[in-house]
Amino acid sequence: MNAYEQQVMHDLATWKKAMLKESSLVNRFSKKVQTKVQELIPEKAHAIITETMKKMVQGIVVGTDFIQPVLKNKTLTLQERDERVKKKIEDYKRIAAVEGAGTGAGGILLGLADFPLLLTIKIKFLFDAATLYGYDTSKEEERLFLLHIFQLAFSSDEHRRDIFSIVENWEEEKGRHMDWRKFQQEYRDYIDFVKMLQLVPFIGAPVGAYANYNLLQRLGDITIKCYQMRWLNEHKG
Repeated sequence: MNAYEQQVMHDLATWKKAMLKESSLVNRFSKKVQTKVQELIPEKAHAIITETMKKMVQGIVVGTDFIQPVLKNKTLTLQERDERVKKKIEDYKRIAAVEGAGTGAGGILLGLADFPLLLTIKIKFLFDAATLYGYDTSKEEERLFLLHIFQLAFSSDEHRRDIFSIVENWEEEKGRHMDWRKFQQEYRDYIDFVKMLQLVPFIGAPVGAYANYNLLQRLGDITIKCYQMRWLNEHKG
């Protein structure tokens, strides 16, 4: 293990503690409020939202346009792969910011269009990152891994701890079925407030740009950590 990988291992230990820490009082209260709101929504509506989200994500994920040839240069180090992914993050942050500003400036109708557009940008980034780390995204298990990274980035503290355990032990956990209802509820709750602000006249554009920029940064940071963890697990010794 070289010096860079030793530093990564140290950073991952710190990150793991942050991922597994207990929720703050404010976060627990916020989650309780969101849960109460969800309970007011009729079950039929939940079913429709879940199915819509499932079809949307599945449609994006199985799209062959996102699948790229596996990066065959196996001599690349973890550091070199990390640096390439960081450059991708900067590219996607700019794309997401422009998209957020455009839809945020367009009022409610374009603001609502931001949801599937931003979702597509996020998942396209995940596909590119996986390829740069040397994984074949034509395989279903690799696409499922991407969706778990997605959940780790955009979930409540409680759900995040569950997902972290799955990601950390992916070889043993990769046969699990996706809980689509949990997926859509956690993602929706995570971005609800900022996306509502994006619909407000006059502030929608700057809020949309800022929010999307930071959401991509968060996804990028989590993605790097997940693949670093997986890389070190697979290259032990």
